[in-house]
Amino acid sequence: MRRSGRAAGAFLGRRQERNVLDELVTGVVDGRSAALVVHGEAGIGKTALLEHAVERAHECRVLWVSGVESETDLPFGGLHQLCAPFIDQCSELHAPQRAALMTAFGLVAGPPPDPFLIGLALLSLLAHVAEERPLVCVVDDAQWLDPVSAQALAFVARRLEAERVGLFFGVRGAPSPALRDLPRLEVRGLGDADARSLLAAVTSGPVDDRIRERVLAETQGNPLALLELPRDPTIAEVTGAFRRLERSGLTMELEAGFQRRVAAMPESTRDVLLLAATEATGDLAHLERVAAAEGLDLVREFAPAVADGLVDVTHAVRFRHPLVRSAIYAAASQSQRQQAHRRLAESTDQASHPNRYVWHLARATAAPDEDVAEQLEQAADRARSRGSLAATAAFLDRATQLTPDLERRGRRAVSAAEATYRTGAYASALELLDAAELSPLDEATRGRAELLRGLVLFASQGASAGLPRILAAAKRLEPVDPALARETYRDAYYASITAGRLSGTAAVERIAAATVALRPDSPPSRADLLLEGSARLYTDGYEAGVRLVRQALDSYRREPVPDEEGLGWLTLASRMAHNVLDFEAYSDLSARLVHLTRETGALSLLPSALLLQSSNLVFAGEMDAAARLADEAANAGEALGGSFFAQYCALVLEPWRGSEDRTRAVIEAVIGDLALRGAEKASTATAWATAVLCNGLGRHEQALDAARQGAAYPQELGLSIWATTELVEAAVHLGRPGEAAADAERLLEMCQASGTEWALGTAALVAAQLADGSAADEGFGEAVARLERAGVHLQAARARLLHGEWLRRAGRRREARRELGLAHEQLLAMGVVAFAERARREHDATGATLRRSGTVEAALLTPQEAQIARLAAEGLTNPEIGTQLFISPHTVEWHLRKVFAKLGVSSRREIAKALEGRG
Repeated sequence: MRRSGRAAGAFLGRRQERNVLDELVTGVVDGRSAALVVHGEAGIGKTALLEHAVERAHECRVLWVSGVESETDLPFGGLHQLCAPFIDQCSELHAPQRAALMTAFGLVAGPPPDPFLIGLALLSLLAHVAEERPLVCVVDDAQWLDPVSAQALAFVARRLEAERVGLFFGVRGAPSPALRDLPRLEVRGLGDADARSLLAAVTSGPVDDRIRERVLAETQGNPLALLELPRDPTIAEVTGAFRRLERSGLTMELEAGFQRRVAAMPESTRDVLLLAATEATGDLAHLERVAAAEGLDLVREFAPAVADGLVDVTHAVRFRHPLVRSAIYAAASQSQRQQAHRRLAESTDQASHPNRYVWHLARATAAPDEDVAEQLEQAADRARSRGSLAATAAFLDRATQLTPDLERRGRRAVSAAEATYRTGAYASALELLDAAELSPLDEATRGRAELLRGLVLFASQGASAGLPRILAAAKRLEPVDPALARETYRDAYYASITAGRLSGTAAVERIAAATVALRPDSPPSRADLLLEGSARLYTDGYEAGVRLVRQALDSYRREPVPDEEGLGWLTLASRMAHNVLDFEAYSDLSARLVHLTRETGALSLLPSALLLQSSNLVFAGEMDAAARLADEAANAGEALGGSFFAQYCALVLEPWRGSEDRTRAVIEAVIGDLALRGAEKASTATAWATAVLCNGLGRHEQALDAARQGAAYPQELGLSIWATTELVEAAVHLGRPGEAAADAERLLEMCQASGTEWALGTAALVAAQLADGSAADEGFGEAVARLERAGVHLQAARARLLHGEWLRRAGRRREARRELGLAHEQLLAMGVVAFAERARREHDATGATLRRSGTVEAALLTPQEAQIARLAAEGLTNPEIGTQLFISPHTVEWHLRKVFAKLGVSSRREIAKALEGRG
């Protein structure tokens, strides 16, 4: 564990921040769990606050690890640091989890572990360790964690509830996308009084008032600056010539102060400090191997730095502050750094840590070297197999730099660009493509480069910008790589349906023709079926394509999907599941896509994946869960430099919540977003959103106008379907059903062709609204039953509302009250406020007062509680439920206690009966 030089109880200020940490640590001791990201600028006091939390955690087992900048690209390095003290307890995990974690750490051989299984294994391991004694884990400098470790730890942090585990992160600057959705505590500068007290404590003798005020003003309460700057002889000795510190230069100024202190130390001390700064993990055993090989006494050489307070070497090498490490590394010459990396490489066990060995070797290599480049390429393959796109990109980038042969360098640059694009670093990907084009490229590689440029343009500037390049790349690849050409047409197809009517039918027809022409002689794969069926939906009619699409979707759901195939095809599969109204496939595949993009670090795909799953959750009536994904999409979009998907998530969600102001604001933001230029489908989306809002508020004339615009382009599947349902509802309420007849007929044909419960339920609801008498009554009942079986609870509740309204108009008040009461309860529990209020008004119009039905208690379950309750009712054990829901058995037990209380039951056997009336 890290120990600071600060005396216990000598903390200055920070009362509010300390109270937050005290409360969380107390909760962990009392049996709860906690996660917190402590973030702020360098030197602001994050580490001191984390040390305060550790001091308060005297009843807990404490683990402290730190991210290190030079190891950011080594997958699972941070996770291995954290788990090393209790790696032997992995034997207590279920076999699949144990195998996943041990494979990730390189301790056993095996197929690439599923990233979600790694996260679940880590959660289970920490929960197991905490059974004996509450556990507090501190991850300082988390901004330098390798991405896969950061993602796994974030996975755990999001799921901590009742394991007696505290997970605290220290982050310089803003948290990364992986950590951004966790609870945060921003640390700012000390208040004026505390800053003055600290400055007075570290200065001896009188200080000129002007100098004091300038120091206070320009350090802006940064504790490290207040502690270190008075020690700088350029300030302390010539106080009257105190130099102005620009805020952006504060870090450089602090580093310079550390560099001057190190420069005054013996050469042998500077040498081991550079080794420690380069080694990065603080592994004393590794440094001792280097020292032993060179006849050095490590303890003696470190002694001056220890005495100066720059480093602690009690159990591992811990620098006083990350700026000490970066200052030492920055002060060394290029040749000194290379030599340090070479010495570390030579002392690294290649069998146990092949990637770490290769990385040090590569950093030690100055001139092009094919042998090292080839080893880096192999390391990239290992990183890819372990689910780390960022590490894959880093290894390939360095391999490109060290490749002497121009043609091979070009190929590697394109491969590096592809991996870099997947991480969301678009500018870096384009730089690698520019470098690749300086080399001679064969047609296949040139086609890959052209495709990648198109994908970057599509992601950053919109579909109309990227589509022409993607199509050109597909054409170039046809004769040299038919399989890649088909994948490229897939990307072109996705771009064209995103662009909507702007791309015209010509692009889709060209894609359809190409996919048929490139069909392999062997039986078609599920990807072949998906692409051809998707294209035929648009070119040959809905019925012609839906059979092929559903056949492909069944295969994607039944059989495993490797990461590479999933990243390439699950986005299209999820979207097509929505477009052919297969809700089970839509739910399953969109959830798997989000899991895959999160855990592989495929940031470029994450916002669109989150949009798909968030939309699915809206249809399921899980508005809170959808809102959480929308927030995550906003964070991911911000990291990528765009807001399209975040705004689109909000556009799907807000109309149902019924706030006119928020919905109008989102609509205006979507229309005004530059990223939507060339994505004309957005106008269909905004029209649909307006129609939903207005139907909920009972403004059916406005809803009719908006829905008519949204349904005007039936080739824009998905949104045009739902715009049509809003059109029918508005027209019927206005007594003008004929205005929706043609659109309704087209929708009914599509639903019959699909044949899913979702489709047939939607068809029954539309037909019921246009029918009379018993046909209408039976149609509404069929719609509710089918939509509930499909899991589309939002539409099922709306169907109840429409049925209740129809019953009231038919004079059947008693039956109307029942349907409207159920609709009100369900819609209100979902957070669909405007439609719930409409149900209440209709219910009141029957002359009765709303009463809670027997389903209220079940409706009050959160979505996660409801899932756990259903699985428990089916007989699953807590560990089995935890595995399915990616939470720990302790959290399952904690939720079950709340389920029992809400349902008024005392055993699992009673849950099923209590849930019978739900929905």
